[in-house]
Amino acid sequence: MDLTLLRTFVTVHRAGSFTRAAALLGLSQPAVTSQIRTLERQLGRPLFLRQARGVTPTTTGDELAHRAAPHLDALVEIAETGLDEQSGVRTLHIAGPPEFTSARVLPALTPLVAQGLAVRASLLGNAEDTLDGLAAGHHDLAVATARPRGGLFTATPLCDEEHVLVAAPRWAARLSPDVLLRKGAVVLEQLPVVEVHESLPFVARYWAAVFETKPAAAATVIAPDLRAVLESAASGAGLAVLPRYLCEDDLERGRLVALLDPPVPPLRTYFLVVRTGTLALPHIARAHDRLLRAAGDW
Repeated sequence: MDLTLLRTFVTVHRAGSFTRAAALLGLSQPAVTSQIRTLERQLGRPLFLRQARGVTPTTTGDELAHRAAPHLDALVEIAETGLDEQSGVRTLHIAGPPEFTSARVLPALTPLVAQGLAVRASLLGNAEDTLDGLAAGHHDLAVATARPRGGLFTATPLCDEEHVLVAAPRWAARLSPDVLLRKGAVVLEQLPVVEVHESLPFVARYWAAVFETKPAAAATVIAPDLRAVLESAASGAGLAVLPRYLCEDDLERGRLVALLDPPVPPLRTYFLVVRTGTLALPHIARAHDRLLRAAGDW
């Protein structure tokens, strides 16, 4: 049986869509459709049921995927091992949000680096780009802020990130806790806002969780990196919503002040994501396990 047909089949099975599989394989959708039809003719049975959105595997399709995918992944492992043997080390390609990957993920992998693992990190602010790169094989492991759907990926909750509403002391001095409790969002929206995007993703999530409303404010400073947002807020540019892990030192030093202490702080969950089946590869499994263990202290 042609390995190219099997590779296309497994990609469609994991992606749940001819269109998505075509993008991952770098082929046209008609080419993918043709290869699947060829394989179905060779087997004499349908492998997928076509639906309005994507495809669903038949019993035969699920059985073939269960039997073929591990062997195809093993061939990839052999190829990758051959490349790594030229340099004498295994290489892990990992992707995730710039701030979290820099502050949490890469330091946690240091013990594995000392044991001979090489790491190549892609710092990507867009979750869709991160998962597309993982699906295409550009990354071995990804940290995402949403659990991906479908059978292409296996996602494991990594940790929860607490969000804190902060500002420089000069702004905080104008806002007593009593005023904030009584007037909340109305008062806060009179202050300048520092954010990563015009849509105010962090502020909007905080407003929805704490005030059960949408923010009426507009951003005064936009910087597409939370570390830049932190520095702008600490210098007095305006209020910001930041992950606690990122601003905790500045809160302790007094550069920033937490404006509110809600009973249930807004949280965001990080997920550790791999392509389904690739945890059978030792270097990916070791990194995956190391990050889950380290996250217990985050």
